[in-house]
Amino acid sequence: MAGSQETFGKKEREKKRLKKKQDKLLKKEERKASGQESMFVYVDEYGQLTDTPPDPSRKIKVDAASIEIGIPKKEDRVEEPDVPNEGKVSFFDTSKGFGFIIDAKTQEKFFVHVSGLLEEIKENDKVTYELEKGLKGLNAVRVKKI
Repeated sequence: MAGSQETFGKKEREKKRLKKKQDKLLKKEERKASGQESMFVYVDEYGQLTDTPPDPSRKIKVDAASIEIGIPKKEDRVEEPDVPNEGKVSFFDTSKGFGFIIDAKTQEKFFVHVSGLLEEIKENDKVTYELEKGLKGLNAVRVKKI
């Protein structure tokens, strides 16, 4: 017959486990006796920890259905109509194929490339155009004379 499988190490680990369990029970009983068992910590509306419960009259009721998570669907969004901007050609180099348009309202300068033209333009022409984001800022595209 084989000998017992209970080694000295196993006995020691079991004693330690039982000792920890006993210590935990003693600490729990001490907390109950001192009254710390019923101690709570609350968070007020400013995020501060406090020992007084919040005032129920100041509670804000939030309708869970009104909370919108995510991006609204494309059909729900109101899209602004593409109203072409108006401006004046301040510079245009036909040999290089680029120039600049100054907006009539904001006086901002926008880059225009020959690929974004619908008609040929030259300096001091009044034009309508739309804006698109380019590599270095907004570019005027779909440019035509008024």
